[in-house]
Amino acid sequence: MFGNYLIGLREGLEAGLVVCILVAYLVKTGRRDALRPVWTGIAIACTISLAFGAALEFGSQELTFEAQEMLGGSLSIIAVGLVTWMVFWMRRTARHLKKELHGKLDSALAMGTGALVATAFLAVGREGLETALFVWASVRASGEGSSSPLIGVLLGIATAVVLSWLFYRGALKINLSKFFTWTGGMLVVVAAGVLAYGVHDLQEARFLGGLGNKAFDVTSTIPPDSWYGTLLKGVFNFQADPTVLQVTVWALYLIPTLALFLAPVGFRRSVRTTDQKAQKATDEKAGSTGGGARDDDGTGRDGERLRDGTR
Repeated sequence: MFGNYLIGLREGLEAGLVVCILVAYLVKTGRRDALRPVWTGIAIACTISLAFGAALEFGSQELTFEAQEMLGGSLSIIAVGLVTWMVFWMRRTARHLKKELHGKLDSALAMGTGALVATAFLAVGREGLETALFVWASVRASGEGSSSPLIGVLLGIATAVVLSWLFYRGALKINLSKFFTWTGGMLVVVAAGVLAYGVHDLQEARFLGGLGNKAFDVTSTIPPDSWYGTLLKGVFNFQADPTVLQVTVWALYLIPTLALFLAPVGFRRSVRTTDQKAQKATDEKAGSTGGGARDDDGTGRDGERLRDGTR
């Protein structure tokens, strides 16, 4: 349940922040007349996302068992790919999201009502479709036949709505960079479990082999119906008797993805520092050998830098 709550919270808060940025910008610039088309676009995006989730849930029930497993496994893998891209994208662009949305909104205001509806729809719709797909895959992985995963998602979305409203009113301030880093890392762990379950679906559909080749079996130690077994299943999509292929795919995804997700900021900073030191050493060396290198037109590079700066 916690894993699904986290999905609802994270995805819902991303969409909520987008809505807050759009609405606050229009109110601040005195364009309240443009709020209706923006809310229309948001409503259309939510409706399509819900319809997409319903189509996944009820449409798959008409298929044969193997077809259901094939569909579930394939969409689980696609969902993991989308969520992985999303957490990396959000970490990279979170600082510039407000500026980017403002620019798109300015362009849409100049183009008219239809452009406003489309801008709001695209900004929120992407989050909605990703959420519907990943929630559907995660619910299948963490508790088929149980309502607790769906309740967890709805509670997460409800929490996100409340937090977004508090952000908009200025009553709550948190470090969003750290928030998205921590929740992104936890989502990668959840996604690894969904990926392993997707592989299991493909094995049951007989698309992949090795269904009977178990990596381990601890069902006697961690019964799936025990409270701790249910907890591990809900948080990490833990399976007490996974196949060798499931464990292999889980490890090959989780370890490098989590390492890359947690490393980039410090890595880029160290590379930038190294480059700056190398450039400084080159400049000092050039300066000590005759007043700086000259271009073909006889203008010193130092003078060129100075002119660029004054421009």
